[in-house]
Amino acid sequence: MRQELYAKLRQVRLFVSDVDGTLTDGAMYFSAEGELFKRFHTRDGMAIELLHSAGLPTAFLTRENSPIVLARARKLGVRHVILGAVDKQSALSTLAQQLAVPLEAVAYIGDDLNDLPAIEIAGVSACPADAVPEVRSRVDYVCSAPGGFGAVREFAELILRAQGHQLEQLVRYGGVAVGASNERA
Repeated sequence: MRQELYAKLRQVRLFVSDVDGTLTDGAMYFSAEGELFKRFHTRDGMAIELLHSAGLPTAFLTRENSPIVLARARKLGVRHVILGAVDKQSALSTLAQQLAVPLEAVAYIGDDLNDLPAIEIAGVSACPADAVPEVRSRVDYVCSAPGGFGAVREFAELILRAQGHQLEQLVRYGGVAVGASNERA
């Protein structure tokens, strides 16, 4: 791992993820009645739990106004969800300020052009393997996994390992994290 990337990963105090194309595979499924469905990967969900166990707060930042995103956030215990974010740079900056986290300590993962403004101000950034070329060329780390298939898990594990965490010790059993405090970020 490059020394510069390692130094950035060690500073992370807030993990922020785009949703569509990052936490999902980017596909949107509609029923005949117009119901929208999204596909999430359970390993990305475990990544959020591991981050929480390590004491790192998480957030979802999406342009969509989707009750599905709120339901997923609720299930994973993600306390900070920003829906309808047309200006992701401003939204990320405001969130970091509200949480008293300097932008240099923010990790952001996104996959498309509308993520670039957030990527530009985050302390460390990543994207799924299938992100658009403009994003892949501007992030600190390009995941080997595509969006919705473990990219968030890969980036989270990179951060946690750089910060000296043993992943097995962060796994929650019965709602209690082994080797970490019981408080949630």
